[in-house]
Amino acid sequence: MSDPLIAAALAARANAYAPYSRFHVGAALRTEEGQIFAGCNVENAAFPEGSCAEAGAIAAMALAGGRRIAELVVAGEGEAPCTPCGGCRQKIREFAGPKTPLRMVDARGRVLLHTTLAALLPHSFGPGHLAGNPA
Repeated sequence: MSDPLIAAALAARANAYAPYSRFHVGAALRTEEGQIFAGCNVENAAFPEGSCAEAGAIAAMALAGGRRIAELVVAGEGEAPCTPCGGCRQKIREFAGPKTPLRMVDARGRVLLHTTLAALLPHSFGPGHLAGNPA
């Protein structure tokens, strides 16, 4: 795979733990510094109390000290783009701006949707809405 972000999302998807839904998702993000962090969905018996792939990638970034997402890829399955859930859209918003590119790919790495955070989460609420916080 020539695109390292797509390759990281596909590798994460391969390690997803989804025994209940059997819907494997991987996500990978690139920081403004060029670091790549990945995550996969992880389910548990208290379904749906698992965690999403995007949340895992964001947590890995935060643990390493990263604070800004430059780009994000989500790898799902099937012919329809696997877009982030509402909660993950808000999590992405915490670390990304409206123009941040997001790509949804299938299990082979084929891009199904290329969009921006603003298109997925219009009129979003973010850190800049709180007094004393940066936009």
